Amino acid sequence: MTEQFLIERPSFDPATGRASFGYGLGELHFNETLVLPVRADAAAAESKAFAKLLDLTAIVLGVSYFKLRAPFEIVAPNIALTGAERAFAIDVYENGLGEFYARNELHRFGKLALHTPHDTARQAAVALPERTLLPIGGGKDSLVSVDLLTHAGVEFSPFAVNPKGPILTSVDKIGTAPVYVARTLDPEMIRLGKEPGFFNGHVPSTAINSMIAALCALLFGYNQIVLSNERSASEGNVEFDGRETNHQYSKSLGFELLIASILSDATGGSLKYFSLLRPYSEARIASLFTHESKFDHVFSSCNRNFRLIGNDGPLWCGECPKCHFVFLIFAPFMPKDRLLSIFGKNLLDNPANEASFRELAGLAGQKPWECVGEILEAAACLYTLTRHADWHEAAVVQAVKADLFAQYGEPKLQMAMAECLTDSHDHHIPPALAAKVAAYAV
Repeated sequence: MTEQFLIERPSFDPATGRASFGYGLGELHFNETLVLPVRADAAAAESKAFAKLLDLTAIVLGVSYFKLRAPFEIVAPNIALTGAERAFAIDVYENGLGEFYARNELHRFGKLALHTPHDTARQAAVALPERTLLPIGGGKDSLVSVDLLTHAGVEFSPFAVNPKGPILTSVDKIGTAPVYVARTLDPEMIRLGKEPGFFNGHVPSTAINSMIAALCALLFGYNQIVLSNERSASEGNVEFDGRETNHQYSKSLGFELLIASILSDATGGSLKYFSLLRPYSEARIASLFTHESKFDHVFSSCNRNFRLIGNDGPLWCGECPKCHFVFLIFAPFMPKDRLLSIFGKNLLDNPANEASFRELAGLAGQKPWECVGEILEAAACLYTLTRHADWHEAAVVQAVKADLFAQYGEPKLQMAMAECLTDSHDHHIPPALAAKVAAYAV
């Protein structure tokens, strides 16, 4: 295959807030646009740091178009990259697309070539006020970050790309003015992704949205971007082509450290990037969510309903692995009537859901290609429910109990649950903020 993927130099018009990105794939050409708020700082928009971030954003956004044919060569003749930035770009196009390669059986790991001019310039420090940009996804995680930052006395602005459904309702409940960006993908790319002869699949959306957030941080004056990625995001799904592939790769700690370094270098050390929830398991985050009830009927972690209908209809489909996992991790910590009021039904009392819960707990199949927690964590939560007065008689709990005990044994499950509720020190949170959050998150 000799076809190349071309990444053109992007452009930005501060008067309209419009950023334009061009890509080429053989005879095909694509254009993508971002529309940012128009109150940008004029000096920031003209800065070398912003130009660098815009170039890096063009590299990362390109994955959506690259994957149509996934050629082995990537060229960006007008975008100069440092050695570290080249390694970052290759990481995004290899590990960031790991699930896409695995599900399409494409062998690209270690085989991609990126051709760009070499950049040796050091970026000068940018003056950024001490303000926090907090991406909101509409699910439980970012709302726990809202609660933690609020109690730590840290002011923040909610951030989202193409906000809809639970994002809008959650931000409304937060009550703080948001920063929104409109992203328009080239419709021809979307059409071709459904046609024979072209590939389609998962892209690293957290990497994409993080780069867009970085643009806003520089233009509108924020010195830190605070993510809400938990420690289980670092666990992969399957081994493929000699590597572990991870549906949540761009939420992993490894990627967090990589992009944090790139964003820091691009701004002369001024812009920080870290996940506030990295010390926590999904179960621990679920327990923290129970502290605040005002988001109960506006949030949703269901990708199926969020993707298809936005804010119309139920917030939870009750059928997908994500719904099942979130229900499962809430059950040990949340009063039963409150949990049923959120989901509208008892997902653990429907025998049709048994196969899905078995996959989540590692009793069958593989870990679903979804943003769900660790297999042993799900098993530990199920074990807890076998001893829980409200849940031990639920149909699914009864059905899996014997196999759960046989596969893991009670001592291992008890230890796993204890580990779920023990906070990790393996994180990238600034020490002063980590101390404030830890004092509240008990």
